[in-house]
Amino acid sequence: MSIVPDPIRAEHNEPPADEHVRPYVYQDQARTVRALHFSLSEIQSRMRMDDPDGLDLAYTQRMMGFLLWQPRPASIALIGLGGGSLVKFCHRHLPGSTLRVAEINPHVIALRDDFGIPPDSARLRVVCQDGAVLVRDPPQRFDVLLVDGFDWEGLPDALCSQAFYDDCAGALTDTGWLVANLPSSASQPLFAVHVARIRQTFGADAVLVVGDGERGTNSVVLACRNAQALRRPGISTRRPAGFDVGAWAALQPAMDAVRAALGAHQSEIGLA
Repeated sequence: MSIVPDPIRAEHNEPPADEHVRPYVYQDQARTVRALHFSLSEIQSRMRMDDPDGLDLAYTQRMMGFLLWQPRPASIALIGLGGGSLVKFCHRHLPGSTLRVAEINPHVIALRDDFGIPPDSARLRVVCQDGAVLVRDPPQRFDVLLVDGFDWEGLPDALCSQAFYDDCAGALTDTGWLVANLPSSASQPLFAVHVARIRQTFGADAVLVVGDGERGTNSVVLACRNAQALRRPGISTRRPAGFDVGAWAALQPAMDAVRAALGAHQSEIGLA
């Protein structure tokens, strides 16, 4: 287990470990699935035992939509570790990327071995840190920022404020992408407020909302520093060089959803 102590956390007087809710690991009787929960009603992360580095939940697949524009990111930051689905997938399939993960709950980090999250290395660093602090004072600018930080109460206020999204933009390179998982069911009236904040930061033409179809529980929002990226008439559908063929094929339903959202977005702004 490798937990990197972070001096910024102490400096900002973050709550001690015992103030964080302890998640638990659920495994079905057939031992085919392992999941991370804060409560029985909601899954934080899910791993198939026969494909531990795969993306089992549909929203995580849609979060990889940035690959259509940024197929070879040099640096990726992730806010929220969970069961490590996104970090494991990126670590395996994007070998040219360095990965930095900010996870505020030390009890979540303590379960990293249960989900096969690789140890820290020259490419990967998991830090016990508030994600809002990471983007407010980033150690570098990132090509991609994946925000999937939830606690037992849902989406923390610190990870969806206007200041947070402004800081996210400042933590990205000039061609960087923010990808955020947001609850969007009918019981989440603040979804529109969160999307409006992202549009306020990046500009309406630079924000793409990808719903999750019939379920309607989560939507993925992609926002780019370069607004022209979403105005281009065509995007590549080719598999990134070196990307595993099977993994790329498994992503195609999600990529189709991103392309469909892009087509609707371009129609709305008069480009199609």
